[in-house]
Amino acid sequence: MKKIRQEPTPQEYLQGGLLDQLDFHDTFATTNHQNSLKEIAHLIFDNPTDWIKGLFTVRNKLVRLVGLKTEIPADYHKNFEPGGYIGFFKIFSISDTELVLGADDSHLNFRAVLKIKPQPTFNIKVITLVQFNNSFGRFYMKIIKPFHRLVIMQLVKNGYK
Repeated sequence: MKKIRQEPTPQEYLQGGLLDQLDFHDTFATTNHQNSLKEIAHLIFDNPTDWIKGLFTVRNKLVRLVGLKTEIPADYHKNFEPGGYIGFFKIFSISDTELVLGADDSHLNFRAVLKIKPQPTFNIKVITLVQFNNSFGRFYMKIIKPFHRLVIMQLVKNGYK
């Protein structure tokens, strides 16, 4: 069985609500019936491989030159609650079946939604939603899009059980 697959983004996330506008989205799914939402979130978002850590180190050095956020925020804490962080993603909301993480910056805002669905396989959905704030955001996304796909596929695969 495949550990991960790309799926259409669920309609409920295309209709807005988490961001003012939607300029990019994708959804990847895996299977995990063993762990809680919190545990799955940490497996996926707080457990990057060395090559992903390396990519983010390079990314942070480059984007620092154009004024994008790269530092740990002053409000950073790892409590599993809205306002806390998993890895470098801020928690916006938590329910029994959904966790919304993300970040807002001058060039774009993004949300990563971790959704648990009641189905036998591919029950874990990781949905990426992006809003461009300016033309640099659009340019930035064109540059990172191929890397985003590789990174998100690896991260989601980390949640497989």
